[in-house]
Amino acid sequence: MAATADDTEEPTDAPGAAPAPRRTPGRIALAVSVFGELLITAGLVLGLFVVYSLWWTNVIADRKADRRADRVRDHWAQAPASGPGALDTKDGIGFLHVPAMDNGEVLVEKGTGTGVLDDGVAGYYTDPVKAALPMTGKDGNFALAAHRDGHGAKFHNIDRLRKGDPIVFETKDDWYVYKVYSILPETSKYNVKVLSPVPRESGRRKPGHYITLTTCTPVYTSRYRYVVWGELVRVDRVDGERTPPEELR
Repeated sequence: MAATADDTEEPTDAPGAAPAPRRTPGRIALAVSVFGELLITAGLVLGLFVVYSLWWTNVIADRKADRRADRVRDHWAQAPASGPGALDTKDGIGFLHVPAMDNGEVLVEKGTGTGVLDDGVAGYYTDPVKAALPMTGKDGNFALAAHRDGHGAKFHNIDRLRKGDPIVFETKDDWYVYKVYSILPETSKYNVKVLSPVPRESGRRKPGHYITLTTCTPVYTSRYRYVVWGELVRVDRVDGERTPPEELR
């Protein structure tokens, strides 16, 4: 007699063998759903991290930098017209203005460690090469660094600079006006020669009054360094109204 559908038996496992797990469509759907939720959660966490790194750290850093900048200007207003106050480095030594970068005024402080740069400022090198501060009047290289992304991102638009563009450094008593003369879009982050008193990689061979801006590249990485060199063309005395030089008007 032929077996009917009701008489058909399910295949059984071999004697003594553990039962094989049965992957029903419901279980597979549940696993896919859980995996999808995990991916969504991971994506949200990553997105929040990116927002924090590239936006919120800018907000926090800019607030800190603004407070310090106010203290520097208050100090200048209360100090004598000239003298030792011009070299005070407690809160900052001056302000960098680079119109091509469209980043407003940038407070300059001592040092290039993350503890300095993360506060939304530019820092002048003290190691491995000591920067020459322009206020001393001595030949040398006023070498600076700042973040390109996050923490204020003060040098984010450094790639907009072109030869002949002005770079102005404002101190208590003077405006130091530089002009860009050489650009190195990419070099090793270990290349300290770009910070030399006479930056030969820029094409210069004699002592002078130079400024060097450095930051990370490509954007959103720290693999290489982007370098811009400028040379001092003149020094304008600060007047009572702190009228900026024509390059900033």
